[in-house]
Amino acid sequence: MSADNLGSSGSGPRRYCRAAAKSGHAQCDRALLRLHRSRMSMMTKESAQRYVGGCLCGALRYEATGEPLYAGHCYCADCRKASGAGFVPFMGFASSAVRVSGQTRAFRSKSAKGTDAVRNFCPTCSSLVLGGEVGKDAEITIYAGSLDDPSSFRPTIAIFTRGRPAWAVIPPQLKMFETTPS
Repeated sequence: MSADNLGSSGSGPRRYCRAAAKSGHAQCDRALLRLHRSRMSMMTKESAQRYVGGCLCGALRYEATGEPLYAGHCYCADCRKASGAGFVPFMGFASSAVRVSGQTRAFRSKSAKGTDAVRNFCPTCSSLVLGGEVGKDAEITIYAGSLDDPSSFRPTIAIFTRGRPAWAVIPPQLKMFETTPS
């Protein structure tokens, strides 16, 4: 019996192969192991965390897969001015983990490091949605306020805390950095 003949039901070739594997048929044993690994791989891919969101009007959408590289609040003056709030909640992902659909419009300014900070917003409704140059940068930042399910956001850090206004309260469980982590 070929390893390729293993079915997904509990009868037929698979049941035979299980019995044969117990009696020392190495080919069937290897086939069952491959089947198990394949199913575990599919289950892992299906159960990977997904973060989905977009702009206010729905023209700009994204999906990020996997756990974020980092997540937190940015209290820098640029983020406060860009958002009109005391901080921007953000999640960083490898660009390969993020799919973007719809048009973006980018605004560039100098970051604290002297490089370009790129903020992407919807050209229709002007919602601030993503950070980083889509399709070029190694990482993309999702602004957590744009998540369809904001309860999935789990911040761990607060950055650029040194210049924050006193009314922008930092949750005590966040690890604080006066600028960015080294």
